[in-house]
Parts: sequence; C-alpha cells; structure tokens
Amino acid sequence: MQGRAFIDTNIVIYSLGANSTKAQIVAPLFLGAPTISTQVLSETANVAFKRLSLSLAETRLLITTLEAMCHVEVISMVTIHTAFDIRERYGFSWYDSLIISSALEADCDVLYSEDMQNEQEINGRLRIVNPFA
Repeated sequence: MQGRAFIDTNIVIYSLGANSTKAQIVAPLFLGAPTISTQVLSETANVAFKRLSLSLAETRLLITTLEAMCHVEVISMVTIHTAFDIRERYGFSWYDSLIISSALEADCDVLYSEDMQNEQEINGRLRIVNPFA
C-alpha cells in the first residue's frame, strides 16, 4: 500500500496543462487526497496570476478546487523551525526546506517534486520522488 503523499507546487502547475504529457503523468498523484501546504496554495496562486494570466475568479476557483481535493497542511512556527533544521542538515533552499518540513509534519512518506534530488531520503522517513524521472 502506498503511503501518504505530499505534492510540491511544480507538480500542481504541471497538472494544469490539460493536454500535456506531464499533466497525464501527474494526474494520478492527486487521487486519494494527497497533502499540500498553504505555501503550495500561495505559490500556485502566484503562478496562476503571473504566468498563466488567470483572472482573480479563475485563480480563486483553482485554489478552492485544490483545497477540496487535498489535505492542506498549515505552515506553523513548528514548520518554520523544522525548516531551519532541514536547511542546515541537507542544504535545501529555504522554500524547499519549508515544503519538506510540511511533508514531514503531515507524516507523509513521499514528496513528489521535480525540483529536488530524485529518491533522496529525508530524516529516514520521507522519500523525494520526481515523477518524470
């Protein structure tokens, strides 16, 4: 049985490409209510406005849809302090450290991301998977 999955922002963005090969690859990752964080929602909204030129109403609908499809992990002070530890131990960027921290806090055992090292294990309990590798 597959464990609990966390979806990074880049995977969310690829899922929006209706006819793309990458969208077809990542679509199954959204089955079974994966976890995302408030950071992922914020970054997705930013990309929707800036790169995809979605309107306010379209972006609001997108975020509301993601909220309904996924478990949303709220960034807390615990998340932030754990992110400092992740950054110090593994050398990830600050925002990647926050994503990893959120995934750990949500007890996920897999983090789907294109931006991090495929198959890297974090703290002996979270595996990063690039679904395009």
